[in-house]
Amino acid sequence: MKTIPVQTAAASGSPIPDPIQAGLAAGWHVVDASRLEQDQSYEADVVVVGSGAGGGVTAEILALAGLKVLIVEEGALKSSRDFKMREAEAYPALYQESAARKTRDKAINILQGRTVGGTTVINWTTSFRTPPSTLAFWQREFGLSGYGAAEMAPWFALMEARLHISPWSVPPNENNDLLRRGAMHLGIPTGVIRRNVNGCWNLGYCGMGCPTNAKQSMLVTTIPAALERGATLLTRVRAERFVLQGERAERLECSALAADGIAPTGRRLTLRARHFVVAGGAINSPALLLRSNAPDPGRLLGRRTFLHPTLVSAGRFAQRVDGYAGAPQSVYSDHFLETQPIDGAVGYKLEAPPIHPLLMATTMAGFGAMHAEAMTSFPHLHALLALLRDGFHAESPGGAVELRSDGSPVLDYPISDYLWQGARRALLTMAEIQFAAGALTVTPVHELAPAYGSWAEAKQGIAGLPMQSLLTRVVSAHVMGGCTMAGDERHGVVDPQGRYRGLDNVSVHDGSLFPTSIGANPQLTIYGIAARLASGLAQQLTGRPAPRPEAQPAAVAAGGPAAGADRVLG
Repeated sequence: MKTIPVQTAAASGSPIPDPIQAGLAAGWHVVDASRLEQDQSYEADVVVVGSGAGGGVTAEILALAGLKVLIVEEGALKSSRDFKMREAEAYPALYQESAARKTRDKAINILQGRTVGGTTVINWTTSFRTPPSTLAFWQREFGLSGYGAAEMAPWFALMEARLHISPWSVPPNENNDLLRRGAMHLGIPTGVIRRNVNGCWNLGYCGMGCPTNAKQSMLVTTIPAALERGATLLTRVRAERFVLQGERAERLECSALAADGIAPTGRRLTLRARHFVVAGGAINSPALLLRSNAPDPGRLLGRRTFLHPTLVSAGRFAQRVDGYAGAPQSVYSDHFLETQPIDGAVGYKLEAPPIHPLLMATTMAGFGAMHAEAMTSFPHLHALLALLRDGFHAESPGGAVELRSDGSPVLDYPISDYLWQGARRALLTMAEIQFAAGALTVTPVHELAPAYGSWAEAKQGIAGLPMQSLLTRVVSAHVMGGCTMAGDERHGVVDPQGRYRGLDNVSVHDGSLFPTSIGANPQLTIYGIAARLASGLAQQLTGRPAPRPEAQPAAVAAGGPAAGADRVLG
């Protein structure tokens, strides 16, 4: 048998410490499946499918418990030396479908990660605990009796310490401060966002991978910790299907992918384990179970998938905004979530996104001269997001993950009139805030919306815009649900311990567990729930209480502690 190609480190010459390259040089067992020359078989105590928020946390806790862990990741292993802050390189290398994943009708663009560390590598570091009202709804409607705010608080605190999650203490960039100033003028309360960073340089390119390793993604925290404890990482490996025998998964069949991460090489990998944890993220996790013909007597698998459908409003200001520079998100408002019942009219969370040329150009509506003029004003553009809280009302059932003829997943997500009503209110709110902050013009991102020159004009114009798919631009970076966790089989395919019902040795540990969206950026919710579930699984498999992951010391980046906390690229 030929030697399995193990990925090795190469000299980078960078003054910034690179934990990935250091670990590879020290002998981490990482296999790049694109280089395999023949089929392979592996055995482990636990196979973890996915290395993002759920998979990374699970892998670390199980490895700390002394279990032999095998991590399977469809994307490639990258490190800070690969993160050049260039959109044209980052999107194809780090995102699902080159940052162009869309719903079946092409109406909603979905941003998800596809690399070791998953979406935690390319998110904007925003970290919120699950709102207590969401957890109370889950308890009341889905029978998750042990998932109240008090029960989850220790798990959130554990992961906040592990990942250095704390309020951002640096003054916000202009893009975020305009949200604060406009809201303050209208009497709308705002808050400071907490971020999972350690020694952040305040560059603003988080969505392209952190070049300084300050972002506490799974890439530089839990995955290295698991590898240090003897875990094996398989990259460029697509989990195809479980082979089931009775009420157990007998093995997981996988395909090796070529270096482009798209085409299969023809090499097959067969993985066997005492237990399998599915953590490929909402869309991919239900898709794997659908391809495996997992038990689903209630026809629930893949359904109740939620997005936080997100509306965008662009304002043009006299001063430079430079929305690409500085921490991407540092100010938010939950005012429009908290002023109505959770199961009433749809609420929405307000945030400011980073503004980079390629992402902005592909998000903005229009074409030709209108689009060119908007891009000419790029340094003066400000953007607001409104994240609709879906899943709490009978007219907001979410979407369904389905399989194409080749087995790849696609999300069918029709937008109901109930959500469109919320979308219109959100566009009105954002325009009013932007004008209150001093905008010269405001353009809702809608194919028929002009640049409005006053709040009065915008109020009248937005009220008359047709709210419908492919006219109103909708985006999302938060995918949740599809493998609903619930107290009984009538409401969910996964039980409160994370076990997939009908398969004794398969668990789900990621955002696909959520019974609804949460009304907040989901990464901390995934961290906390995964830590709780993984700790329970470790105790079950070893007969001992699971050890707790510990926080790492504060970073000493190139240039000193928290080097460049006030640096901004301009």
